[in-house]
Amino acid sequence: MGINSESDISANLQIGPTTAGMVRIYVAGEGVDLPLDFDPEEAEEIADELRSAAQAARKMAESAKGKKR
Repeated sequence: MGINSESDISANLQIGPTTAGMVRIYVAGEGVDLPLDFDPEEAEEIADELRSAAQAARKMAESAKGKKR
């Protein structure tokens, strides 16, 4: 499965600080229990990548919307 493949799989996502000073992204779903810990600098890099991807997705959606008109 790639980044652009649709799926019917659902999961819960939680994000927060740990007592060890890390940022945890916790993914839980059917057959999945995945805690991912990052130091604060890595977490900020991930946040930047998420913002960049959101901006790109917004532009793609607007472009697709404009082509339908």
